[in-house]
Amino acid sequence: MVTAGKTEPEQPQPGEQESPQATSAGSANGRPVVIDPDLDFIRSLSRQTGESYKKCFQCGTCSASCPISPDTNPFPRKEMAWAVWGMRDRLLEDPDVWLCHHCNDCSVNCPRSGRPGDVLAAVRRESVIHYAAPRFLANWLSKPRFVPLLLGLPTLLLGLAIVLREPIGNALGLAAPTGQSIVYSYSPMLPHWLLNSFFGLFTLFALLAAIIGLVRFVRVIKAPHVWGATGPPNHSFTRSAWIAIKQLFTHEKFTLCTAPHSRPLSHFCVFFGFIALTVVTFWVITGPVNPLLKDGFVYPFSFLSPWKLLANLGGAAVFFGCVMMLRQRLRNRDNAGGSTFFDWAFLWTLFAVVVSGFATELLHYLRMAPHRHVVYFIHLIFVFALLIYLPYSKFAHVLYRTTAMIFAEYYGRNGVRPGVAGSRAQVGGGESRDEASTTVE
Repeated sequence: MVTAGKTEPEQPQPGEQESPQATSAGSANGRPVVIDPDLDFIRSLSRQTGESYKKCFQCGTCSASCPISPDTNPFPRKEMAWAVWGMRDRLLEDPDVWLCHHCNDCSVNCPRSGRPGDVLAAVRRESVIHYAAPRFLANWLSKPRFVPLLLGLPTLLLGLAIVLREPIGNALGLAAPTGQSIVYSYSPMLPHWLLNSFFGLFTLFALLAAIIGLVRFVRVIKAPHVWGATGPPNHSFTRSAWIAIKQLFTHEKFTLCTAPHSRPLSHFCVFFGFIALTVVTFWVITGPVNPLLKDGFVYPFSFLSPWKLLANLGGAAVFFGCVMMLRQRLRNRDNAGGSTFFDWAFLWTLFAVVVSGFATELLHYLRMAPHRHVVYFIHLIFVFALLIYLPYSKFAHVLYRTTAMIFAEYYGRNGVRPGVAGSRAQVGGGESRDEASTTVE
């Protein structure tokens, strides 16, 4: 029989987990809780985690060992119970899933190798798919068989743009002769105006999709029962956003991780390297109309240009960050966490963007044609896959996690302690959230 608030829970049997029959349980405030296992969700988690989460017997070690889990209603113990019972809707509305940084302290300390960190990562993947618009694109990004289609689509579109560049440019008055006497262009076939127009158009679509997904997410996590009895807002929303963003830039929570792996350093390199590349890209896009460029805009930049140096430094940081991530995922899975295709697709795409970018630059300076044109085209395909598919890939965590962190700060949920409180081991939830401590007797 399902009860609430038990201190000695027992793991449900597999047969009970997969029963399609809904179960009614008593809650802390006497209101019934209906558990209707989502069998498809259970199967999906099992494929991604190898069913290790079914070993959980609700001892609370994961919550007790997590340095960023709040003392009240901590994670990931309650999420493990919900996962075992296939409570998909409960997990998809849970902001704690995104507050987890997958530092993997919980998995390292789990006495039964339940790997809660991997379970929460799998739930985040399900969340991206659930909130995405259109949803089928997120499904494609999580399945290997769609890789040819996902890479073939930008290849076709960019190829079509090259074929039609002259008539479009002439009609819009944008085409200009591309000579190589002054500036040796990366590729005459891909002039600056064409790339700005091409990526600008699809970036607008990606931005719209990201906004729709975030609106859906915010509408769910703003529900009163999601945050429980947290009292009045902790700060103004603006102040909360500032605190959350500062935590992201300082990597404050990553530094609390005690599991022996290089994730904090690798994430730091990728994070700031990508910011450097974004700044340079924005500068290039706005170059022709940027009032700060007093001496005129000439692109590509010379090798000693401050912007070229910043781009190369950022690219090198992303490269070394990706190498560290690949190494730790391949050689240190127990401490660094497991990886699914959803993880690998994002990581290898980011790595391919950086490698093809450096290859394009090298071939450009060596004046190797047509090699530089081909490699530049390949580079742009991976850039498209990284940026335009952002709302549907693992890259979307930068949107959802930031949003969850802001709301957690706003509602006073984002409590971080330098030391782990002993009381966490015996807290499986709280009376403020009825299902939080649901266990099996």
